[in-house]
Amino acid sequence: MDAADEQRFREFVDARSPALMRLGYLLTGGDQHAAEDLVQTALARLAAKWRRVTAPEAYAKQIMYRQQVSWWRASTRRGEVLQAGPPEREARDAHHQSELRLVLRSALARLTARQRAVVVLRYYEDLPEQEVAQVLGCSVGTVRSTAHRSLARLRETAPELALELARDLEVTT
Repeated sequence: MDAADEQRFREFVDARSPALMRLGYLLTGGDQHAAEDLVQTALARLAAKWRRVTAPEAYAKQIMYRQQVSWWRASTRRGEVLQAGPPEREARDAHHQSELRLVLRSALARLTARQRAVVVLRYYEDLPEQEVAQVLGCSVGTVRSTAHRSLARLRETAPELALELARDLEVTT
């Protein structure tokens, strides 16, 4: 990598690291250290192919998805504690938002790794079902049924999240 490429890579890292960390945080179930490892792995692999990559953020995300799937498959050998909770984009009331994050983290932690991956990819990353199926290496039907079961489980374990969503919809309409 020459000096100009290195400078462009550093600018990319400075600009996109926060977004990649948020995604890593969600994919790892709220484990800050694992999220940092995931982002660092993705950026290292991206740096190795920097000159050939036309869409660096998409490439980094793809690396993160695939690496996390590999880690999930190997997680039976590791004793992981699964927790999750996405950072909020806008806080109306800091205390209330903190409580909601804790509830969401707890609810997402009760999902399986695959269920959480489907929820993150489908609803946080807003990927179509076809792409989620490709990333996770399963069928579109599996993505649909997993999303349905995951949302039902979230509604069951954290009904206050559904109430909060209903309140947000009332405020915006």
